[in-house]
Parts: sequence; C-alpha cells; structure tokens
Amino acid sequence: MKFGYTILYVSDVAESLTFFSSAFGLSRRFLHESGTYGELETGETTLAFASHALGEDNFPGGHIRADHSAQPLGMEIGLVTSDVHTAHTKALTCGATELAVPTIKPWGQVVSYVRAPDGCLIELCTPVHA
Repeated sequence: MKFGYTILYVSDVAESLTFFSSAFGLSRRFLHESGTYGELETGETTLAFASHALGEDNFPGGHIRADHSAQPLGMEIGLVTSDVHTAHTKALTCGATELAVPTIKPWGQVVSYVRAPDGCLIELCTPVHA
C-alpha cells in the first residue's frame, strides 16, 4: 500500500489551483477540460481538487463542504517549508484567512495555520528534526 493522493472537494477547481499556485508556488499539473478535477505538482503524493458536483456524484448521501463550514474541518494538509513566516504572509496576501500565527512548538518546529478561500485547513511548517 502506498499513499497516492489527497482530493479536496471545492466550489471552483481552477480557482483552488490558482490559489495554491500563487500562494505556495505549486505548479498546475492537470485540469480536466470539464473543470471538475485538477492536480498540482507536489512531489510523490498528489494534491488534487474535485468539484462539489463531482463529490455529489461520488457520495449519494452528500458531503460537508469546507467552504460552508464556519469552522475548519477536522483534517488538514501540511506544507513543509524552511520559511513559515514568509509562506504564511504570502498565503494571506493571496486570500487565505489566518487561524494561527507562526509559533515555535516545544519540539522546535515552526507551525502556522491558514484557511484557503475554498475552506481547506492548511498547516505551514518547518521540517521535523529527529
């Protein structure tokens, strides 16, 4: 078994791809011509986006939309960077909402939290050193 990808269900796939590209420098790998699915270049594990309409097709019972939830969902994606402060500021400039300023954790890691315009909870962090 190998972890292959994370798919975030969003209102506008192209807008989410643009936000992640602008805020974090992740290149667009793919956007389906229907606009309902897209991927970013993120390394070995793919970060993908799918439309809520596609989610409704996949989950007949429905799903909780992150962009309609007043609080972030109980899951996050983590983006690792050597400069959390700069990444945090750039994300805010590109439209993210600040949830927690960069903080040094007791184990030495710098961590902050922002929420993307599509509702996704994002942790920005330095690498964890053993």
